[in-house]
Amino acid sequence: MITIIPAIDLKGGKCVRLRQGLANEETVYSDSPVEMAQQWVKEGGEFLHVVDLDGAFQGKPVHTEVLREICAAIDIPVEIGGGIRTDEDIEALLATGVCRVILGTRACEHPEELARLVEKFGGEKIAVGIDARDGKVQTKGWVETTKMEAVDLAKQVDAAGVGTIIYTDTSRDGMLDGVNAFEMGKICSAVSCNVVASGGVSSVEDIKRLAALNCANLTGAIVGKALYEETVSVKQLKKAAQ
Repeated sequence: MITIIPAIDLKGGKCVRLRQGLANEETVYSDSPVEMAQQWVKEGGEFLHVVDLDGAFQGKPVHTEVLREICAAIDIPVEIGGGIRTDEDIEALLATGVCRVILGTRACEHPEELARLVEKFGGEKIAVGIDARDGKVQTKGWVETTKMEAVDLAKQVDAAGVGTIIYTDTSRDGMLDGVNAFEMGKICSAVSCNVVASGGVSSVEDIKRLAALNCANLTGAIVGKALYEETVSVKQLKKAAQ
């Protein structure tokens, strides 16, 4: 079954959504991330995805204290990504109560470090976010597009013992125009670790398309803008995922 994972994107201490990850394409949905997190739990969310957007753009975690408050206020697992570049960053974020941290730019630029990080922190506590456009990996808050194929990076990540890959099609993020099921299937087929779908998940039909892939390692789907715009509910998506 696919777990529905509401997303909270933090920028300037507020809950926002960016259109295709662009810093100047911002919509503010709440001034209180903690209340937003509690709302998603109330609506049936069983896992929470948090992105430190300021961290992603600045290259270091910015919202550590807000994250600590979120973890203390809810009783479901929380994951965090955005600007995590050092071992010290990982340690500080795990200390807030999150269940795992998501490495993006660092994993792409230094994939050889992943095995060491898995040995140090445990594979279940290290996730890698692979953000891609047209199958090519993007880094530094989606500002830079590399020549690396997303599937190739996924294979390296899997071989290092990382427990979860979060795959985002950045061209679809925040656009409400559907998930890229084809690319998701390619990633799932290439690895044995868990895969979470992200980017463009906006309807019951999207969840059904993901479920129809019949990939046992496709364990979750992150949903952001569609929930904030109330075009679909957590309950509706959970029913489609069963």
